[in-house]
Amino acid sequence: MAQTASSDFMIMPATSQDVPELVAMLRALAEYEKLQDQCVSTEADFQRALFGPEREAEALIARVGGKAAGYALYCYHFSTFLARRGLWLEDLFVYPQYRGLGIGKAMLVRLAQTAFERGYGRFEWAVLDWNTPAIEFYKAMGATVMDDWRIVRVTGNALKQLAGQ
Repeated sequence: MAQTASSDFMIMPATSQDVPELVAMLRALAEYEKLQDQCVSTEADFQRALFGPEREAEALIARVGGKAAGYALYCYHFSTFLARRGLWLEDLFVYPQYRGLGIGKAMLVRLAQTAFERGYGRFEWAVLDWNTPAIEFYKAMGATVMDDWRIVRVTGNALKQLAGQ
């Protein structure tokens, strides 16, 4: 995947050397979303997931003047209705001081291009219902916010119990 550049920023695939900055941005995202208590991943977890032998996800990093400004972390999922993979955007974050430069939009465009080039049938992500600025931003880019769908999650002790452990 090539770099995307404007006069203000550069977007490139993350490397293993970017992991500390990715984790720092993840922590900032968790704080913004008021989910710090759920953010338990470590740099080692990210090294394994992004660059280990069984790569589980990919990431883009945006830089302004060489400094980390934002990131997008994504993986694939599968649609039975389309019988094709789709691209799932897990995180999109830009530090507040770098918002308004077009970084978020450029990363979404880049990911849409990736999904299209790989022959994926969908590009999807979730947004918190209270995050009105993000919702409006996504709608302005042509995304459909699917109000009739809800994310269902089993984690922690509930996962352990459901698994009969």
